[in-house]
Amino acid sequence: MNTTTQTAVSVSLGRTPAVCTGGHAPRVRKVEHMTRDFRFGVGLRHTDSRSAVQDAARRGEDLGYDVLLVPDHLGAPAPFPVLATAAAASSTLHLGTFVFNACFYKPALLARDIAAMRDLTEGRFEAGLGAGYVKEEFDAAELPFPSAGNRVAYTAHVTSYLRTHLPDVPVMIAGAGDKLLTVAAQQAQIIGLTGGGPPSADHDPLAERISFVRNAAGDRFDELELNLAITAVPTDGSGIPDLSMTRRFQPDLSDAELLTTPGALSGSTTDMAARIRDLRDRYGVTYFIVQQQHSEAFAKVIAELR
Repeated sequence: MNTTTQTAVSVSLGRTPAVCTGGHAPRVRKVEHMTRDFRFGVGLRHTDSRSAVQDAARRGEDLGYDVLLVPDHLGAPAPFPVLATAAAASSTLHLGTFVFNACFYKPALLARDIAAMRDLTEGRFEAGLGAGYVKEEFDAAELPFPSAGNRVAYTAHVTSYLRTHLPDVPVMIAGAGDKLLTVAAQQAQIIGLTGGGPPSADHDPLAERISFVRNAAGDRFDELELNLAITAVPTDGSGIPDLSMTRRFQPDLSDAELLTTPGALSGSTTDMAARIRDLRDRYGVTYFIVQQQHSEAFAKVIAELR
């Protein structure tokens, strides 16, 4: 990824890894940060057949998406077979996870499978990691459910192993808490941000989280790619998005408030493109992920931005 322009846009974990089996945003203080080229990812939803996966991969590539991503949850298809199937139908599309539950895996076994994906995709694989949060999935997998601190520490352990043994595979860590964002800032190449609530005159949650990452990353901050998941995109001519996905993360907010959160887009294609540019210029976020049901509508935004 080439850098293009310059724009404005703390904390050691200190624990031994534990083994586990739209509105007006306030003015943001700007600092020098190299702005990367835009990247756009799409989360794969329909994985019930080989043809569905491969059609989605081809379509995503044709629409201008850079990365196809799948989640890692029990009850959903296994990430590696799905991504290998998608890779066989594409040539430039990167394949990634959003995100692996790090506590489901022993580092050496996960690294073995990631190395195979890297080789079989000719370097197109990206590893997204998270600390896991659904206790019922740990129970179903017959694994202990460690404390939040121990899950984060184990994620740091897995990330360190991948960095040592697979330094050429980009790692994303997605999260919101101080401890996990510290691990991300110090070890990952891509920071997955949740966006948080709506900005106000005296508080901007996204700016605060990015400031935290910057302080935790120190000198390596300019090497980091900042990512944001877009959860609401208009899919018809009304310019009004379905906010049901956004509301899952902010259930107490009104529709008007949800529309001002960083992950919600509204208005025309031009309006949405302007919003994406503002997120880049204001915060330094350059990598955006949408879900498959939004991919056709958001592709028009991609075309305008490029």
